[in-house]
Amino acid sequence: MLTGFLDGLGDHLEPGGEGRLVLSDLAERLGLREPGDLGAAVSAAGLRIKDRLDTRPVHPRASDPTDPLMAARSQETIILWRHTHG
Repeated sequence: MLTGFLDGLGDHLEPGGEGRLVLSDLAERLGLREPGDLGAAVSAAGLRIKDRLDTRPVHPRASDPTDPLMAARSQETIILWRHTHG
């Protein structure tokens, strides 16, 4: 799904336009995605990362000791990526 989104994004951008993607790094923390995969997918789609804005989770599951993923969720970073074409 992620590569499909990125692969088609450039076709929908006006000159000087940007695409935005909000993505958590939880998959990397759980070993489901390699840390460099997003950058490689962005490059392969002919896009460039313009900038990013990071935030930490504030949802209750990030501090819920009954959640088996609490340790990973408490370290999670949620990122707003801004992409341009080229």
